Amino acid sequence: MELFAVPDLPEVREGDDLAGMIADRVDLRPDDVVCVASTVVSKAEGRVCDYDAFPAGPRAREIAASLEEVTGEPKDPRFAQAVLEESVEILLESPFLLTATRFGHVGVNAGIDRSNVPDGDLLLLPERPSESAARIRSGIDADRVIVTDTCGRPFRHGQRGVAIGWSGLPASRDWRGEADRDGRELGATVENVIDELAAATNLVAGEGDAGTPAVVVRGFEFGDHEGSDAHFREVDGDLVRRAIREWSTEA
Repeated sequence: MELFAVPDLPEVREGDDLAGMIADRVDLRPDDVVCVASTVVSKAEGRVCDYDAFPAGPRAREIAASLEEVTGEPKDPRFAQAVLEESVEILLESPFLLTATRFGHVGVNAGIDRSNVPDGDLLLLPERPSESAARIRSGIDADRVIVTDTCGRPFRHGQRGVAIGWSGLPASRDWRGEADRDGRELGATVENVIDELAAATNLVAGEGDAGTPAVVVRGFEFGDHEGSDAHFREVDGDLVRRAIREWSTEA
């Protein structure tokens, strides 16, 4: 399997044809997987907003004051308001905002970013990342597209690439019912391939000012396995979220 960045992509702005920009710079094959950072997807879709678009309400001011007290750093209540408006559930309010987005992703600050945008602006995640992936896919020769982001995960230091939207391939492949090398039947192994591909491409795309937000994966084979689009864990089956809720209630 080979991974390489799409070269020489310019700064992406609202209304840009992101699919066309990628297609113009690399000869894609139908079985390629194109992984595109949510940063440039959001920019093309006009998801860059000014702080003043989110006048802070009472709850946002309360959250900002609480976070400032905990961290000792000033917190803009307008940022807290943006997080509230981009979330369907606030799992934690302190020592950081852990939220669930409308499309099912759980992360810090609803995935809102302040890097690689002008001072005073906020970069929101795409509203429907899988639809974004489908639009990009329709404009390129590759049959598979993943929209990626970076975030921390429980029990791990640091951040890694994750998939927040996808089109043209299942989210996971199911090994259950197949046998290991000793003939034992696998009963629990479901492999989240879109997260694995997102993490791999993040090594190539880099962070900060790397300027390579689109990466091509060539030679990935899904194999003869059952596939599933189950990606974001259902709330009732999410033991971590349930534990947070119970802890918050007790606190």
